[in-house]
Amino acid sequence: MLEPNIVLDHEIEHLIRDVHEVYGYDFSLYSKASFKRRVNRICLIDKFTSFAELRYKIVNNPDYLKRFIEEITVNVTEMFRDPHFFKALREKVLPQLGTYPLIRIWVAGCSTGEEAYSVAILLKEAGLYNKSLIYATDINPSVLETARSGIFPINQMKIYSENYILSGGEKDFSDYYTANYDSARFDKSLKEKMILSTHNLVSDSSFNSFQLIICRNVLIYFDKQLQERVFNLFDDSLENLGYLALGTKETLRFSRLQKHYQQLDDQKIWKKADHN
Repeated sequence: MLEPNIVLDHEIEHLIRDVHEVYGYDFSLYSKASFKRRVNRICLIDKFTSFAELRYKIVNNPDYLKRFIEEITVNVTEMFRDPHFFKALREKVLPQLGTYPLIRIWVAGCSTGEEAYSVAILLKEAGLYNKSLIYATDINPSVLETARSGIFPINQMKIYSENYILSGGEKDFSDYYTANYDSARFDKSLKEKMILSTHNLVSDSSFNSFQLIICRNVLIYFDKQLQERVFNLFDDSLENLGYLALGTKETLRFSRLQKHYQQLDDQKIWKKADHN
């Protein structure tokens, strides 16, 4: 089995080139430290005896590529993660969005969907759900299957419920799901206005116009050049006076777009100025 941290920088470069040439996935602008850390983790988990063995399997086994993409891109997530962020959405953003006849929200890099379901619950409680569409996208098709199922581990419900209450939720959180042995199945109605599809932030273009884009804890895996490219994609996709929400360690502050956005209080939410 490969020892941790044994994968060399030049080997990582070769692997990134292979994946791009064979499959079209471009990881060249991902944070090298993060990418390397996750490759080392895959080598340990899947018990590869050499880096060459991992590289051979990825290039020659498209089924294994799915697992590789999952390990490289998957983000740890939970419902109502960072409750104060959702409280700010609930109190400051949704009342503004309520003035639109149709509300379009993009949850980019949605992973297994917990954030998209959290947004659906907020919209329901604000009385805005029926005139909303939530586009939840991710590069990784297998995490979208989990999102589509709406089934999450029952042992997560305690923390989800605590987060929900801290976000300003006033209902019994268990009203939103049915418990079944070790899993919780969320109400089908939460998916009625949810469109789940693959989208690659690195290479795909804008596909709609939105009043709110949420992309949290995804950009931390990208280098500055790729972050700027993704910010431009979001700017192209966001209506004037729309909102962009980022993760706790992410910021628009050093982006060229900063001058067109105004930050909401101490939250990682920016409002786009009315400009052309």
